[in-house]
Amino acid sequence: MNAPPGRAQSVQARWNPQPWIDDLHQIRRTLETKYANLEWLTKERQVSLDGLFDDAQSRIAAADNDAQARSVFERLLRKIDDGHVRLDWPSTQISPVEKASSPITPSIPDFCHALGYAEKSDSVDVVTGLASYRRLDNDPILPIGLATIGGIRVGLIRIEVFMPQFTPSLCIAAVQELKISPAIACSDSCQDAIEHAAYSRMTAILEEHLRRLHAEGASVLVVDITNNGGGSEWAEAAVRMLSRKDLVSEPMEFVRGSHWAKHWEGVARELQNAAKSANPEDKQELTKWAAQAIKAREAAEQNCPLNSGCAWLGRAGFSTGLVGTASATSFLGKSWGPTVFSPAEYSYHDGVWTGPVVVLTDQGTGSAAEEFAAVLQDNHAAFIVGARTVGAGCGHTDGGTPTVLDHTKAVLEVPDCARIRADGTNEIGGVIPDYLIPWRADDGPLYKAHLLEKALPTVLQRAMRTYGHSSHN
Repeated sequence: MNAPPGRAQSVQARWNPQPWIDDLHQIRRTLETKYANLEWLTKERQVSLDGLFDDAQSRIAAADNDAQARSVFERLLRKIDDGHVRLDWPSTQISPVEKASSPITPSIPDFCHALGYAEKSDSVDVVTGLASYRRLDNDPILPIGLATIGGIRVGLIRIEVFMPQFTPSLCIAAVQELKISPAIACSDSCQDAIEHAAYSRMTAILEEHLRRLHAEGASVLVVDITNNGGGSEWAEAAVRMLSRKDLVSEPMEFVRGSHWAKHWEGVARELQNAAKSANPEDKQELTKWAAQAIKAREAAEQNCPLNSGCAWLGRAGFSTGLVGTASATSFLGKSWGPTVFSPAEYSYHDGVWTGPVVVLTDQGTGSAAEEFAAVLQDNHAAFIVGARTVGAGCGHTDGGTPTVLDHTKAVLEVPDCARIRADGTNEIGGVIPDYLIPWRADDGPLYKAHLLEKALPTVLQRAMRTYGHSSHN
Protein backbone atom coordinates (compact mmCIF):
# COMPACT_ATOMS: atom_id res chain seq x y z
CA MET A 1 0.00 0.00 0.00
CA ASN A 2 1.44 3.37 -1.01
CA ALA A 3 1.90 6.13 1.59
CA PRO A 4 -0.29 9.22 1.17
CA PRO A 5 1.40 11.87 -1.01
CA GLY A 6 1.76 14.33 1.87
CA ARG A 7 3.53 11.81 4.05
CA ALA A 8 5.84 10.74 1.21
CA GLN A 9 6.87 14.35 0.70
CA SER A 10 7.47 14.75 4.47
CA VAL A 11 9.69 11.65 4.60
CA GLN A 12 11.52 12.76 1.48
CA ALA A 13 12.18 16.20 2.95
CA ARG A 14 13.43 14.79 6.27
CA TRP A 15 16.80 16.26 7.25
CA ASN A 16 19.61 13.71 6.94
CA PRO A 17 22.05 13.61 9.90
CA GLN A 18 24.44 11.09 8.32
CA PRO A 19 26.76 13.58 6.54
CA TRP A 20 27.20 15.41 9.84
CA ILE A 21 27.89 12.11 11.64
CA ASP A 22 30.52 11.33 8.99
CA ASP A 23 32.16 14.70 9.72
CA LEU A 24 31.99 13.89 13.43
CA HIS A 25 33.93 10.67 12.81
CA GLN A 26 36.45 12.71 10.82
CA ILE A 27 36.91 15.02 13.81
CA ARG A 28 37.62 12.04 16.04
CA ARG A 29 40.18 10.61 13.59
CA THR A 30 41.88 14.00 13.52
CA LEU A 31 42.12 14.15 17.31
CA GLU A 32 43.49 10.61 17.45
CA THR A 33 46.20 11.29 14.88
CA LYS A 34 47.04 15.01 15.00
CA TYR A 35 46.15 16.41 18.42
CA ALA A 36 49.20 17.26 20.54
CA ASN A 37 47.22 17.32 23.79
CA LEU A 38 45.46 13.97 23.37
CA GLU A 39 47.23 12.42 26.36
CA TRP A 40 46.39 15.45 28.47
CA LEU A 41 42.74 15.22 27.46
CA THR A 42 42.33 11.51 28.11
CA LYS A 43 44.68 11.00 31.06
CA GLU A 44 45.02 14.30 32.91
CA ARG A 45 41.43 15.47 32.41
CA GLN A 46 40.12 11.89 32.17
CA VAL A 47 37.83 12.67 29.26
CA SER A 48 36.51 9.54 27.55
CA LEU A 49 36.61 9.92 23.77
CA ASP A 50 34.02 7.16 23.44
CA GLY A 51 31.66 8.94 25.79
CA LEU A 52 32.32 12.35 24.22
CA PHE A 53 31.65 11.22 20.65
CA ASP A 54 28.81 8.80 21.44
CA ASP A 55 26.98 11.68 23.11
CA ALA A 56 27.66 13.98 20.15
CA GLN A 57 26.46 11.36 17.66
CA SER A 58 23.24 10.83 19.61
CA ARG A 59 22.59 14.57 19.63
CA ILE A 60 23.18 14.86 15.90
CA ALA A 61 20.89 11.89 15.20
CA ALA A 62 18.17 13.67 17.17
CA ALA A 63 18.71 17.00 15.42
CA ASP A 64 16.29 18.42 12.85
CA ASN A 65 18.53 20.73 10.84
CA ASP A 66 22.05 21.96 10.11
CA ALA A 67 21.94 24.68 12.75
CA GLN A 68 21.24 22.15 15.51
CA ALA A 69 23.99 19.85 14.23
CA ARG A 70 26.46 22.72 14.15
CA SER A 71 25.60 23.55 17.76
CA VAL A 72 26.49 19.93 18.66
CA PHE A 73 29.92 20.39 17.10
CA GLU A 74 30.45 23.62 19.01
CA ARG A 75 29.32 21.92 22.23
CA LEU A 76 31.89 19.18 21.56
CA LEU A 77 34.67 21.77 21.33
CA ARG A 78 33.55 23.34 24.60
CA LYS A 79 33.76 19.89 26.23
CA ILE A 80 37.32 19.47 24.92
CA ASP A 81 38.05 22.91 26.39
CA ASP A 82 41.28 23.67 24.52
CA GLY A 83 41.46 27.19 23.13
CA HIS A 84 43.55 26.05 20.17
CA VAL A 85 41.03 23.41 19.04
CA ARG A 86 38.63 25.29 16.81
CA LEU A 87 36.36 24.97 13.79
CA ASP A 88 36.43 27.70 11.16
CA TRP A 89 33.13 27.55 9.31
CA PRO A 90 32.92 28.46 5.59
CA SER A 91 32.47 32.16 4.96
CA THR A 92 31.68 34.29 1.94
CA GLN A 93 33.53 37.28 3.36
CA ILE A 94 36.14 38.97 1.21
CA SER A 95 39.70 38.17 2.25
CA PRO A 96 41.96 40.93 3.57
CA VAL A 97 44.11 40.85 0.42
CA GLU A 98 41.02 41.13 -1.79
CA LYS A 99 39.83 44.08 0.27
CA ALA A 100 43.23 45.70 0.03
CA SER A 101 43.17 45.31 -3.78
CA SER A 102 39.71 46.89 -4.14
CA PRO A 103 39.39 49.43 -7.01
CA ILE A 104 38.64 52.16 -4.44
CA THR A 105 41.86 53.37 -2.83
CA PRO A 106 41.46 52.86 0.95
CA SER A 107 42.92 55.10 3.61
CA ILE A 108 45.94 53.76 5.48
CA PRO A 109 43.83 52.87 8.56
CA ASP A 110 41.33 51.01 6.33
CA PHE A 111 44.23 49.33 4.52
CA CYS A 112 45.67 48.14 7.85
CA HIS A 113 42.24 46.99 9.04
CA ALA A 114 41.90 44.91 5.86
CA LEU A 115 45.25 43.28 6.67
CA GLY A 116 43.94 42.21 10.09
CA TYR A 117 45.10 45.05 12.34
CA ALA A 118 42.20 45.93 14.66
CA GLU A 119 41.75 47.10 18.24
CA LYS A 120 41.23 44.35 20.84
CA SER A 121 37.54 44.53 21.71
CA ASP A 122 37.71 42.94 25.18
CA SER A 123 40.50 45.00 26.72
CA VAL A 124 40.55 44.95 30.54
CA ASP A 125 43.33 46.89 32.29
CA VAL A 126 43.45 45.92 35.97
CA VAL A 127 46.32 48.07 37.27
CA THR A 128 44.74 51.40 36.30
CA GLY A 129 42.17 50.85 39.06
CA LEU A 130 44.80 51.03 41.81
CA ALA A 131 44.17 54.06 44.07
CA SER A 132 47.64 55.58 43.60
CA TYR A 133 48.00 54.72 39.91
CA ARG A 134 49.43 57.50 37.75
CA ARG A 135 49.77 56.95 34.03
CA LEU A 136 53.03 58.18 32.53
CA ASP A 137 51.99 58.63 28.90
CA ASN A 138 49.03 58.58 26.54
CA ASP A 139 50.51 56.00 24.19
CA PRO A 140 48.02 53.12 23.72
CA ILE A 141 50.90 50.75 22.93
CA LEU A 142 52.13 49.05 26.12
CA PRO A 143 50.77 51.69 28.53
CA ILE A 144 52.88 52.35 31.65
CA GLY A 145 52.29 53.96 35.01
CA LEU A 146 53.49 54.32 38.58
CA ALA A 147 51.93 53.56 41.94
CA THR A 148 53.11 53.62 45.53
CA ILE A 149 52.07 50.57 47.54
CA GLY A 150 53.16 50.13 51.15
CA GLY A 151 55.92 52.68 50.64
CA ILE A 152 57.29 50.84 47.59
CA ARG A 153 57.42 52.68 44.26
CA VAL A 154 56.04 50.33 41.64
CA GLY A 155 56.36 50.53 37.87
CA LEU A 156 53.38 49.08 36.02
CA ILE A 157 53.17 48.01 32.41
CA ARG A 158 50.27 46.50 30.53
CA ILE A 159 50.93 44.00 27.72
CA GLU A 160 47.60 43.56 26.00
CA VAL A 161 48.76 40.87 23.60
CA PHE A 162 52.09 39.54 22.33
CA MET A 163 51.64 40.59 18.71
CA PRO A 164 51.10 43.90 16.86
CA GLN A 165 47.88 42.94 15.05
CA PHE A 166 45.70 44.37 17.82
CA THR A 167 47.43 47.75 17.59
CA PRO A 168 46.51 49.41 14.26
CA SER A 169 48.80 52.39 14.96
CA LEU A 170 51.80 50.06 14.61
CA CYS A 171 50.67 49.05 11.13
CA ILE A 172 49.92 52.66 10.17
CA ALA A 173 53.38 53.76 11.25
CA ALA A 174 54.96 50.84 9.37
CA VAL A 175 53.07 51.61 6.14
CA GLN A 176 54.18 55.23 6.34
CA GLU A 177 57.77 54.32 7.17
CA LEU A 178 58.00 51.77 4.34
CA LYS A 179 56.18 54.10 1.91
CA ILE A 180 53.68 51.39 0.98
CA SER A 181 50.77 52.53 -1.19
CA PRO A 182 47.30 51.47 0.04
CA ALA A 183 46.21 51.48 -3.62
CA ILE A 184 48.34 48.42 -4.40
CA ALA A 185 47.51 44.88 -3.25
CA CYS A 186 49.78 43.90 -0.35
CA SER A 187 51.66 40.70 -1.23
CA ASP A 188 52.99 38.22 1.31
CA SER A 189 56.38 39.96 1.30
CA CYS A 190 54.64 43.32 1.77
CA GLN A 191 52.70 41.99 4.77
CA ASP A 192 55.87 40.45 6.20
CA ALA A 193 57.67 43.80 5.93
CA ILE A 194 54.83 45.58 7.73
CA GLU A 195 54.77 42.96 10.48
CA HIS A 196 58.55 43.09 10.93
CA ALA A 197 58.47 46.89 11.26
CA ALA A 198 55.57 46.66 13.72
CA TYR A 199 57.41 44.14 15.90
CA SER A 200 60.55 46.30 15.81
CA ARG A 201 58.55 49.26 17.06
CA MET A 202 56.90 47.19 19.82
CA THR A 203 60.32 45.99 20.96
CA ALA A 204 61.75 49.52 21.00
CA ILE A 205 58.72 50.84 22.94
CA LEU A 206 59.03 48.10 25.56
CA GLU A 207 62.69 48.92 26.07
CA GLU A 208 61.99 52.66 26.25
CA HIS A 209 59.25 52.10 28.82
CA LEU A 210 61.36 49.83 31.02
CA ARG A 211 64.15 52.38 31.07
CA ARG A 212 61.72 55.19 31.87
CA LEU A 213 60.19 53.28 34.78
CA HIS A 214 63.70 52.78 36.17
CA ALA A 215 64.43 56.51 35.71
CA GLU A 216 61.20 57.33 37.57
CA GLY A 217 62.50 55.42 40.58
CA ALA A 218 60.43 52.23 40.38
CA SER A 219 61.83 49.47 42.61
CA VAL A 220 59.56 46.66 41.45
CA LEU A 221 58.05 46.05 38.01
CA VAL A 222 54.48 44.73 37.76
CA VAL A 223 53.60 43.34 34.33
CA ASP A 224 49.87 42.96 33.71
CA ILE A 225 49.09 40.14 31.26
CA THR A 226 45.57 39.47 32.53
CA ASN A 227 43.15 38.79 29.68
CA ASN A 228 46.12 38.50 27.31
CA GLY A 229 45.19 35.73 24.89
CA GLY A 230 48.71 35.21 23.55
CA GLY A 231 50.22 36.17 20.23
CA SER A 232 53.57 35.01 18.93
CA GLU A 233 57.13 34.07 19.78
CA TRP A 234 57.78 37.77 20.42
CA ALA A 235 56.90 36.76 23.99
CA GLU A 236 60.25 34.95 24.18
CA ALA A 237 62.10 38.14 23.26
CA ALA A 238 60.02 40.30 25.60
CA VAL A 239 60.58 37.98 28.57
CA ARG A 240 64.35 38.21 28.15
CA MET A 241 64.18 41.99 28.44
CA LEU A 242 62.87 41.59 32.00
CA SER A 243 65.67 39.51 33.52
CA ARG A 244 69.44 39.26 33.64
CA LYS A 245 69.18 35.52 34.17
CA ASP A 246 70.02 33.22 31.28
CA LEU A 247 66.41 32.16 30.80
CA VAL A 248 65.90 28.66 29.42
CA SER A 249 62.76 28.09 27.38
CA GLU A 250 60.42 25.16 27.74
CA PRO A 251 61.25 21.90 25.94
CA MET A 252 59.07 21.30 22.87
CA GLU A 253 57.11 18.18 21.97
CA PHE A 254 55.42 17.62 18.63
CA VAL A 255 52.89 15.38 16.92
CA ARG A 256 54.58 12.65 14.92
CA GLY A 257 53.66 12.67 11.25
CA SER A 258 54.39 14.25 7.88
CA HIS A 259 53.91 17.85 9.02
CA TRP A 260 56.71 17.80 11.57
CA ALA A 261 58.86 15.46 9.47
CA LYS A 262 58.77 18.08 6.71
CA HIS A 263 59.52 20.85 9.21
CA TRP A 264 62.57 19.15 10.65
CA GLU A 265 63.81 18.14 7.19
CA GLY A 266 63.64 21.81 6.15
CA VAL A 267 65.52 22.90 9.27
CA ALA A 268 68.25 20.33 8.69
CA ARG A 269 68.64 21.36 5.05
CA GLU A 270 68.84 25.07 5.90
CA LEU A 271 71.48 24.52 8.57
CA GLN A 272 73.52 22.18 6.36
CA ASN A 273 73.53 24.77 3.58
CA ALA A 274 74.51 27.52 6.02
CA ALA A 275 77.39 25.37 7.30
CA LYS A 276 78.98 25.28 3.83
CA SER A 277 80.01 28.95 3.97
CA ALA A 278 80.21 29.43 7.76
CA ASN A 279 83.35 30.12 9.81
CA PRO A 280 84.83 27.06 11.56
CA GLU A 281 83.16 27.75 14.91
CA ASP A 282 79.71 28.31 13.41
CA LYS A 283 80.15 25.37 11.06
CA GLN A 284 80.69 23.03 14.01
CA GLU A 285 77.54 24.30 15.74
CA LEU A 286 75.45 24.26 12.58
CA THR A 287 76.49 20.69 11.83
CA LYS A 288 75.54 19.66 15.37
CA TRP A 289 72.13 21.35 15.12
CA ALA A 290 71.49 19.86 11.68
CA ALA A 291 72.14 16.40 13.16
CA GLN A 292 69.61 17.16 15.92
CA ALA A 293 67.06 18.19 13.30
CA ILE A 294 67.61 14.96 11.35
CA LYS A 295 67.11 12.96 14.55
CA ALA A 296 63.92 14.93 15.20
CA ARG A 297 62.71 14.18 11.68
CA GLU A 298 63.27 10.48 12.29
CA ALA A 299 61.24 10.76 15.50
CA ALA A 300 58.46 12.51 13.56
CA GLU A 301 58.39 9.66 11.05
CA GLN A 302 57.97 7.07 13.81
CA ASN A 303 54.40 5.84 14.25
CA CYS A 304 53.44 5.81 17.94
CA PRO A 305 49.68 5.49 18.49
CA LEU A 306 48.38 6.35 21.94
CA ASN A 307 49.04 3.57 24.49
CA SER A 308 51.32 1.75 22.03
CA GLY A 309 54.34 1.67 24.34
CA CYS A 310 56.32 4.50 22.74
CA ALA A 311 55.75 8.19 23.43
CA TRP A 312 52.73 9.70 21.68
CA LEU A 313 54.68 12.90 21.01
CA GLY A 314 58.23 13.36 19.77
CA ARG A 315 60.55 15.73 21.58
CA ALA A 316 63.25 17.98 20.18
CA GLY A 317 64.60 21.36 21.12
CA PHE A 318 62.67 24.08 22.89
CA SER A 319 59.81 26.45 22.25
CA THR A 320 62.47 28.81 20.86
CA GLY A 321 63.93 26.22 18.48
CA LEU A 322 66.93 23.94 18.81
CA VAL A 323 68.53 26.40 21.24
CA GLY A 324 66.79 27.06 24.54
CA THR A 325 68.96 29.88 25.86
CA ALA A 326 71.26 32.42 24.24
CA SER A 327 72.17 36.07 24.56
CA ALA A 328 70.46 38.66 22.38
CA THR A 329 73.73 39.17 20.46
CA SER A 330 74.54 35.49 19.88
CA PHE A 331 73.13 35.39 16.36
CA LEU A 332 73.50 38.98 15.16
CA GLY A 333 74.02 39.14 11.41
CA LYS A 334 73.33 35.43 10.94
CA SER A 335 70.38 34.79 8.63
CA TRP A 336 69.91 31.32 10.09
CA GLY A 337 69.77 32.64 13.68
CA PRO A 338 65.95 32.67 14.08
CA THR A 339 65.83 29.08 12.83
CA VAL A 340 67.69 27.79 15.87
CA PHE A 341 66.63 30.52 18.35
CA SER A 342 63.39 32.32 17.49
CA PRO A 343 64.00 35.49 19.61
CA ALA A 344 66.90 36.27 17.24
CA GLU A 345 64.23 37.51 14.83
CA TYR A 346 63.71 40.57 17.04
CA SER A 347 66.16 43.37 17.86
CA TYR A 348 65.99 43.28 21.65
CA HIS A 349 68.43 43.63 24.56
CA ASP A 350 68.75 41.25 27.49
CA GLY A 351 68.05 42.40 31.04
CA VAL A 352 66.81 45.91 30.32
CA TRP A 353 64.95 45.64 33.64
CA THR A 354 67.13 44.28 36.44
CA GLY A 355 64.96 44.50 39.54
CA PRO A 356 62.22 42.27 40.96
CA VAL A 357 59.34 41.42 38.62
CA VAL A 358 55.72 40.57 39.43
CA VAL A 359 53.50 39.18 36.65
CA LEU A 360 49.69 39.34 36.90
CA THR A 361 47.71 36.48 35.32
CA ASP A 362 44.08 35.41 35.29
CA GLN A 363 41.70 33.02 33.55
CA GLY A 364 42.03 35.07 30.36
CA THR A 365 45.81 34.65 30.15
CA GLY A 366 46.60 32.09 27.46
CA SER A 367 48.91 30.72 24.78
CA ALA A 368 52.02 32.90 24.29
CA ALA A 369 51.11 34.83 27.45
CA GLU A 370 51.27 31.54 29.36
CA GLU A 371 54.62 30.85 27.73
CA PHE A 372 55.84 34.24 28.98
CA ALA A 373 54.70 33.52 32.55
CA ALA A 374 55.90 29.90 32.52
CA VAL A 375 59.43 30.79 31.39
CA LEU A 376 59.75 33.36 34.19
CA GLN A 377 58.29 31.01 36.80
CA ASP A 378 60.32 27.95 35.76
CA ASN A 379 63.54 29.99 35.79
CA HIS A 380 62.69 31.55 39.19
CA ALA A 381 62.94 34.97 37.58
CA ALA A 382 59.59 36.52 38.58
CA PHE A 383 56.76 36.24 41.08
CA ILE A 384 53.52 35.15 39.36
CA VAL A 385 50.38 36.56 40.97
CA GLY A 386 46.65 36.23 40.30
CA ALA A 387 44.55 33.32 39.07
CA ARG A 388 45.40 30.13 37.20
CA THR A 389 45.73 30.78 33.48
CA VAL A 390 43.33 29.50 30.84
CA GLY A 391 45.46 26.52 29.77
CA ALA A 392 45.79 27.08 26.03
CA GLY A 393 49.41 26.02 25.81
CA CYS A 394 51.22 25.60 22.51
CA GLY A 395 49.20 26.17 19.35
CA HIS A 396 49.86 25.65 15.66
CA THR A 397 53.21 25.85 13.86
CA ASP A 398 54.09 26.51 10.22
CA GLY A 399 50.43 26.60 9.20
CA GLY A 400 49.51 23.69 11.45
CA THR A 401 47.72 20.58 10.24
CA PRO A 402 44.22 21.76 9.28
CA THR A 403 41.54 19.22 8.40
CA VAL A 404 38.73 20.18 6.02
CA LEU A 405 35.58 18.29 6.96
CA ASP A 406 34.13 16.49 3.95
CA HIS A 407 30.50 17.58 4.30
CA THR A 408 30.42 20.96 6.00
CA LYS A 409 33.80 22.11 4.62
CA ALA A 410 34.55 23.56 8.06
CA VAL A 411 38.27 23.64 8.84
CA LEU A 412 39.29 21.88 12.05
CA GLU A 413 42.46 23.21 13.69
CA VAL A 414 44.15 21.28 16.50
CA PRO A 415 47.45 22.03 18.28
CA ASP A 416 50.43 20.22 16.80
CA CYS A 417 52.89 20.95 19.62
CA ALA A 418 53.19 21.00 23.40
CA ARG A 419 55.42 23.03 25.71
CA ILE A 420 56.71 21.11 28.71
CA ARG A 421 57.17 22.80 32.09
CA ALA A 422 60.16 22.36 34.41
CA ASP A 423 58.16 19.84 36.46
CA GLY A 424 57.47 17.74 33.34
CA THR A 425 53.83 18.77 32.88
CA ASN A 426 52.20 20.06 29.72
CA GLU A 427 51.76 23.84 29.80
CA ILE A 428 48.15 23.34 28.72
CA GLY A 429 47.43 22.56 32.37
CA GLY A 430 47.74 26.31 32.98
CA VAL A 431 50.20 28.37 34.99
CA ILE A 432 49.40 28.32 38.71
CA PRO A 433 50.50 31.59 40.34
CA ASP A 434 52.95 31.71 43.24
CA TYR A 435 50.42 33.90 45.04
CA LEU A 436 46.72 33.38 44.34
CA ILE A 437 44.18 36.21 44.17
CA PRO A 438 40.52 35.05 44.14
CA TRP A 439 39.73 36.61 40.75
CA ARG A 440 36.85 35.17 38.73
CA ALA A 441 36.52 35.31 34.98
CA ASP A 442 33.46 37.57 35.18
CA ASP A 443 34.90 40.05 37.70
CA GLY A 444 34.97 43.65 36.53
CA PRO A 445 38.31 45.52 36.36
CA LEU A 446 37.56 47.72 39.39
CA TYR A 447 36.81 44.75 41.62
CA LYS A 448 39.91 42.99 40.33
CA ALA A 449 41.91 46.12 41.15
CA HIS A 450 40.36 46.13 44.65
CA LEU A 451 41.50 42.55 45.29
CA LEU A 452 44.91 43.32 43.81
CA GLU A 453 45.31 46.38 46.04
CA LYS A 454 44.76 44.21 49.13
CA ALA A 455 47.30 41.62 47.99
CA LEU A 456 50.07 43.89 46.68
CA PRO A 457 51.76 44.90 49.98
CA THR A 458 52.43 41.24 50.77
CA VAL A 459 53.27 40.39 47.17
CA LEU A 460 55.78 43.22 46.78
CA GLN A 461 57.54 42.38 50.02
CA ARG A 462 57.87 38.75 49.00
CA ALA A 463 59.09 39.70 45.52
CA MET A 464 61.72 42.03 46.95
CA ARG A 465 62.91 39.41 49.43
CA THR A 466 63.15 36.80 46.69
CA TYR A 467 64.51 38.86 43.81
CA GLY A 468 65.77 42.01 45.51
CA HIS A 469 69.41 41.00 45.06
CA SER A 470 69.21 42.37 41.50
CA SER A 471 70.13 46.00 41.11
CA HIS A 472 69.79 48.62 38.41
CA ASN A 473 72.73 49.91 36.39
